[in-house]
Amino acid sequence: MPRGNVQTGLASWYGPNFHGKKTSSSEIFNMYDLTAAHKTLLFGTYVMVTNLENGKSVKVRINDRGPFVKGRIIDLSYAAARVLGMIVPGVARVRIEVLNKVSFPASQNYSVQVGAFVSKENAEALKLQIRKKYKDVYISTFATSYKVYYRVRIGAKSYDSAHKIAQELLREGFTVIVLEEK
Repeated sequence: MPRGNVQTGLASWYGPNFHGKKTSSSEIFNMYDLTAAHKTLLFGTYVMVTNLENGKSVKVRINDRGPFVKGRIIDLSYAAARVLGMIVPGVARVRIEVLNKVSFPASQNYSVQVGAFVSKENAEALKLQIRKKYKDVYISTFATSYKVYYRVRIGAKSYDSAHKIAQELLREGFTVIVLEEK
Protein backbone atom coordinates (compact mmCIF):
# COMPACT_ATOMS: atom_id res chain seq x y z
CA MET A 1 0.00 0.00 0.00
CA PRO A 2 1.99 3.04 -1.16
CA ARG A 3 1.39 6.56 0.16
CA GLY A 4 -2.19 7.67 -0.32
CA ASN A 5 -3.57 4.17 -0.73
CA VAL A 6 -6.73 3.45 1.20
CA GLN A 7 -8.01 0.21 2.71
CA THR A 8 -11.32 -0.36 4.48
CA GLY A 9 -12.28 -3.18 6.80
CA LEU A 10 -12.51 -4.18 10.44
CA ALA A 11 -10.15 -2.98 13.16
CA SER A 12 -9.67 -4.50 16.58
CA TRP A 13 -7.45 -3.50 19.48
CA TYR A 14 -5.02 -5.09 21.90
CA GLY A 15 -3.51 -3.92 25.15
CA PRO A 16 -3.05 -5.30 28.67
CA ASN A 17 -2.08 -8.88 27.74
CA PHE A 18 0.68 -7.61 25.42
CA HIS A 19 1.84 -4.49 27.31
CA GLY A 20 5.60 -4.67 27.95
CA LYS A 21 6.16 -7.57 25.54
CA LYS A 22 8.24 -7.50 22.38
CA THR A 23 6.48 -6.72 19.08
CA SER A 24 7.37 -8.24 15.71
CA SER A 25 9.58 -5.20 15.10
CA SER A 26 11.49 -6.01 18.34
CA GLU A 27 10.09 -2.84 19.93
CA ILE A 28 8.53 -3.17 23.39
CA PHE A 29 4.75 -2.79 23.08
CA ASN A 30 3.29 0.11 25.03
CA MET A 31 -0.51 0.06 24.95
CA TYR A 32 -0.53 3.82 25.63
CA ASP A 33 1.42 4.65 22.43
CA LEU A 34 -0.41 5.36 19.16
CA THR A 35 0.75 2.24 17.33
CA ALA A 36 -0.79 -0.61 15.36
CA ALA A 37 -0.23 -4.03 13.84
CA HIS A 38 -0.71 -4.60 10.10
CA LYS A 39 -0.06 -7.70 8.01
CA THR A 40 1.92 -6.13 5.17
CA LEU A 41 2.88 -2.49 5.79
CA LEU A 42 6.52 -1.82 6.64
CA PHE A 43 7.41 -1.08 10.24
CA GLY A 44 7.58 2.68 10.74
CA THR A 45 4.79 3.44 8.26
CA TYR A 46 2.29 6.01 9.52
CA VAL A 47 -1.38 5.57 8.68
CA MET A 48 -4.49 7.62 9.41
CA VAL A 49 -7.22 5.38 10.79
CA THR A 50 -10.81 6.64 10.68
CA ASN A 51 -13.68 4.97 12.49
CA LEU A 52 -16.40 4.87 9.83
CA GLU A 53 -19.11 4.53 12.47
CA ASN A 54 -18.39 7.83 14.29
CA GLY A 55 -15.94 9.78 12.07
CA LYS A 56 -13.13 9.92 14.67
CA SER A 57 -9.55 9.60 13.34
CA VAL A 58 -6.10 8.86 14.74
CA LYS A 59 -2.59 8.72 13.26
CA VAL A 60 -0.68 5.55 14.21
CA ARG A 61 2.72 4.03 13.47
CA ILE A 62 2.96 0.40 12.36
CA ASN A 63 5.27 -1.50 14.73
CA ASP A 64 3.80 -5.00 14.86
CA ARG A 65 2.28 -7.77 12.73
CA GLY A 66 -1.34 -8.85 12.81
CA PRO A 67 -4.23 -9.02 13.24
CA PHE A 68 -4.51 -12.77 13.18
CA VAL A 69 -8.29 -12.92 13.06
CA LYS A 70 -9.81 -13.45 9.63
CA GLY A 71 -11.50 -10.39 8.17
CA ARG A 72 -9.60 -7.80 10.23
CA ILE A 73 -7.16 -5.40 8.57
CA ILE A 74 -5.50 -3.63 11.52
CA ASP A 75 -4.96 -4.18 15.25
CA LEU A 76 -4.73 -0.92 17.19
CA SER A 77 -3.10 -0.19 20.52
CA TYR A 78 -5.41 0.55 23.44
CA ALA A 79 -4.61 4.29 23.15
CA ALA A 80 -5.50 4.42 19.45
CA ALA A 81 -8.71 2.45 20.00
CA ARG A 82 -9.67 4.82 22.79
CA VAL A 83 -9.25 7.85 20.50
CA LEU A 84 -11.49 6.13 17.94
CA GLY A 85 -14.15 5.32 20.54
CA MET A 86 -14.00 1.57 19.98
CA ILE A 87 -12.90 0.19 23.36
CA VAL A 88 -16.33 -1.12 24.37
CA PRO A 89 -17.41 -2.64 21.05
CA GLY A 90 -13.86 -4.00 20.54
CA VAL A 91 -14.20 -3.99 16.75
CA ALA A 92 -15.09 -1.18 14.35
CA ARG A 93 -15.29 -0.63 10.61
CA VAL A 94 -12.40 1.66 9.62
CA ARG A 95 -10.60 3.25 6.71
CA ILE A 96 -6.80 3.34 6.80
CA GLU A 97 -4.72 5.63 4.59
CA VAL A 98 -0.95 5.45 4.26
CA LEU A 99 0.60 8.81 5.17
CA ASN A 100 4.24 8.03 4.40
CA LYS A 101 6.12 5.39 2.51
CA VAL A 102 9.02 3.90 4.44
CA SER A 103 11.87 2.48 2.39
CA PHE A 104 14.57 0.03 3.32
CA PRO A 105 17.83 -0.82 1.58
CA ALA A 106 17.44 -2.78 -1.66
CA SER A 107 19.62 -5.51 -0.12
CA GLN A 108 16.94 -6.27 2.50
CA ASN A 109 15.20 -9.62 1.98
CA TYR A 110 11.57 -10.30 2.86
CA SER A 111 9.27 -13.26 3.21
CA VAL A 112 5.54 -13.76 3.15
CA GLN A 113 4.28 -16.11 5.84
CA VAL A 114 1.27 -18.09 4.67
CA GLY A 115 0.75 -20.32 7.67
CA ALA A 116 2.14 -21.59 10.98
CA PHE A 117 1.44 -25.11 12.20
CA VAL A 118 2.29 -27.42 15.07
CA SER A 119 1.90 -30.31 12.62
CA LYS A 120 4.81 -30.71 10.21
CA GLU A 121 2.54 -32.68 7.87
CA ASN A 122 0.10 -29.75 7.59
CA ALA A 123 2.97 -27.37 6.85
CA GLU A 124 4.30 -29.72 4.16
CA ALA A 125 0.83 -29.99 2.58
CA LEU A 126 0.48 -26.20 2.37
CA LYS A 127 4.00 -25.89 1.01
CA LEU A 128 3.16 -28.34 -1.80
CA GLN A 129 -0.11 -26.51 -2.54
CA ILE A 130 1.40 -23.04 -2.90
CA ARG A 131 4.62 -24.23 -4.58
CA LYS A 132 2.50 -24.83 -7.71
CA LYS A 133 2.16 -21.05 -8.13
CA TYR A 134 5.02 -19.47 -6.15
CA LYS A 135 8.78 -19.98 -6.18
CA ASP A 136 11.07 -20.06 -3.15
CA VAL A 137 8.56 -21.69 -0.78
CA TYR A 138 10.15 -23.03 2.39
CA ILE A 139 9.39 -24.11 5.94
CA SER A 140 10.99 -22.26 8.84
CA THR A 141 10.87 -23.79 12.33
CA PHE A 142 10.42 -21.87 15.55
CA ALA A 143 10.74 -23.62 18.89
CA THR A 144 9.24 -22.41 22.14
CA SER A 145 9.63 -24.16 25.47
CA TYR A 146 6.32 -25.94 24.76
CA LYS A 147 6.08 -26.55 21.01
CA VAL A 148 7.77 -26.40 17.66
CA TYR A 149 6.00 -24.33 15.00
CA TYR A 150 6.42 -24.99 11.28
CA ARG A 151 6.01 -21.72 9.39
CA VAL A 152 5.33 -21.82 5.65
CA ARG A 153 6.97 -18.86 3.90
CA ILE A 154 7.68 -17.53 0.44
CA GLY A 155 10.97 -15.70 -0.05
CA ALA A 156 11.05 -12.30 -1.78
CA LYS A 157 13.97 -10.07 -2.80
CA SER A 158 12.21 -6.74 -2.11
CA TYR A 159 9.33 -5.28 -0.15
CA ASP A 160 7.43 -4.53 -3.37
CA SER A 161 7.62 -8.16 -4.54
CA ALA A 162 6.66 -9.43 -1.06
CA HIS A 163 3.71 -7.02 -0.94
CA LYS A 164 2.57 -8.16 -4.40
CA ILE A 165 2.73 -11.83 -3.36
CA ALA A 166 0.87 -11.02 -0.12
CA GLN A 167 -1.91 -9.20 -1.99
CA GLU A 168 -2.36 -12.16 -4.37
CA LEU A 169 -2.53 -14.60 -1.46
CA LEU A 170 -5.01 -12.40 0.41
CA ARG A 171 -7.26 -12.40 -2.68
CA GLU A 172 -6.98 -16.21 -2.70
CA GLY A 173 -8.28 -16.29 0.89
CA PHE A 174 -5.04 -16.84 2.80
CA THR A 175 -4.12 -14.95 5.97
CA VAL A 176 -0.59 -13.65 5.43
CA ILE A 177 2.05 -11.44 6.99
CA VAL A 178 5.07 -9.79 5.36
CA LEU A 179 8.29 -10.18 7.33
CA GLU A 180 11.63 -8.45 7.06
CA GLU A 181 14.36 -11.08 7.10
CA LYS A 182 17.30 -10.40 9.38
